[in-house]
Amino acid sequence: MLPGMDGKDVCRALKSTPLTQSIPVLMLTAKSEEMDRVIGFELGADDYVTKPFSPRELVLRVKAILRRKEVPPEGGEIIQMGDLLIDIDRHQVSVKKNPLQLTSTEFKLLVELVSNIGRVQTRERLLDKVWGYTYEGYARTVDTHIRRLREKLGKTGDLIETLRGVGYRFREEGK
Repeated sequence: MLPGMDGKDVCRALKSTPLTQSIPVLMLTAKSEEMDRVIGFELGADDYVTKPFSPRELVLRVKAILRRKEVPPEGGEIIQMGDLLIDIDRHQVSVKKNPLQLTSTEFKLLVELVSNIGRVQTRERLLDKVWGYTYEGYARTVDTHIRRLREKLGKTGDLIETLRGVGYRFREEGK
């Protein structure tokens, strides 16, 4: 509801450009419907706060986002699993040496799943780890992000298993 360009367009523009895609985005809005929140997260927002809001809670949410965005120590962590290559420090993912364009949330979700390979991750745990707080809304937003992540990963996306009624697991290739 911003003049000229709305917040969704701003978020979309930031997250679609490699130079700005790692900038944290917190949507502060009067739109409180579930679908508005889902769309905000799908566009790559790191958090979504509706009016009226508590300034104290807003400050804590901003601090949580910044904590998650802290630069890791030197050392260049790279995760490789078959055709999948994840460069944590550069925030880059490639499959068969073809770079993928992932949103910030998709990247964090992939890293969380791969970092816990073989272990089931519930939606609630993923919301806590990836979104950074206990999300009191639509836990199915994880399903939407998983679906889009699988699509972008192509055949490698088959390594993300759904355990109905439980959550998700990243399995090792060949198992």
